[in-house]
Amino acid sequence: MNKQFMAAINQLVIEKNLPKEEVLEAVEAALRTAYRKDYGSRDQEIKVTLEPETGNFEIFLLKTAVKKVNSPDLEIALKEAKQLQSSAKEGEIIEINVTPQKFGRIAAQAAKQVILQRIQEIERRIMYDHFKERENELVNSVVNRVEGHSVFVEIEKNTVLLPPEEQVEKEHYYSGKRIKVYLDRVINESRGPRLLISRRSPKLVEKLFDFEIPEVRAGVVKVESVARLPGVRSKVAVSSSDPKVDPIGACVGQKGVRIQSVISELESEMIDVVAYSTEPEKFLKAALAPAKLDSIELDEKRRVARVFVQEDQRPLAIGRQGQNVRLAGTLTGWEIDILNLADKTNLPTTAGQTKEESITTIFQDTDSLEVLRLAPAILKKLEKAGIQTVGQLKQLKEEDLTKIGGIGKKTAEGIVERLKMT
Repeated sequence: MNKQFMAAINQLVIEKNLPKEEVLEAVEAALRTAYRKDYGSRDQEIKVTLEPETGNFEIFLLKTAVKKVNSPDLEIALKEAKQLQSSAKEGEIIEINVTPQKFGRIAAQAAKQVILQRIQEIERRIMYDHFKERENELVNSVVNRVEGHSVFVEIEKNTVLLPPEEQVEKEHYYSGKRIKVYLDRVINESRGPRLLISRRSPKLVEKLFDFEIPEVRAGVVKVESVARLPGVRSKVAVSSSDPKVDPIGACVGQKGVRIQSVISELESEMIDVVAYSTEPEKFLKAALAPAKLDSIELDEKRRVARVFVQEDQRPLAIGRQGQNVRLAGTLTGWEIDILNLADKTNLPTTAGQTKEESITTIFQDTDSLEVLRLAPAILKKLEKAGIQTVGQLKQLKEEDLTKIGGIGKKTAEGIVERLKMT
């Protein structure tokens, strides 16, 4: 080797930001491989010394001085050892200089492969360590290319797959588009680290709040929970550790400038910021806004909330295709049934039961849609609209059902008939 070779190594270290010591170790490993190919064997112990400035190197065989040689590759006769090193003693490791004048073509090719492989391993390890520390963070990316339903983005010179299941259907991806993604996890695989990124995760909304709102970043305002229908709408519950700081005002900003930055990144996804409360009734009222609630009855054990509203407020509470009630349920951690206020006085009771106990009985009777024996496809559409119990379904009229995606008039009529049979 010569100075030109070492200059190329130094340039590689700078361009790829690699640790020089590890790259030099890779070169030494390559020299050991080359020597074994042309002159040695696998069993030999080989030492390489490399001068980083000049590229000059020496190769030594390491052998143990013994009176009787049993393994020629690893041992040397004591008499012969003393010819090389007069002070040699039995059991001492002797270094024998075997530096060749040149290597053959096959050995040189093998050495090249070792260097490339080691450098690739170093790059993968550095990449893994770097991104492992950034798990659960917001990451800037640029769309590199789109192949069918798969989108490939570039993150710090690394091409990463944004799979279809982590994309937002309403978003349009094209080469050169800048987007922020949520880095969920980094998995170390045989082919190198794999970054699991998402545009659908509720965590993306949470991290965007942290990025855009100074009070959240400082820890004064806290994002307590997030419920999200990607590309459509999100609800974010926030609280403040400082009574002088309004958490909703801090997140919305003057004339909505702060929340608009978040909405812009999410490509016009609607965001409702609500005040978090440790009191379930208060939290549920905030989560179901803009609907006005008359009263709430809670089943603490099953975490089911029966919410009573005026007839004209029911559509607002449920929302389009059940969006509002579904998001509120996810945000608060309660299963929510929306009922007309007029139904409150008609709750059936059993002799000896209190009103609270009778509510629990109704929950049990209307716990699952399976009792209706509807087709799996219809059940899936109802669940997607946030309807999971017979009690919730009974709140909807036939015309309400037809507003759910994929449910026509005949299907709605069939569901109503099934309800009458329960």
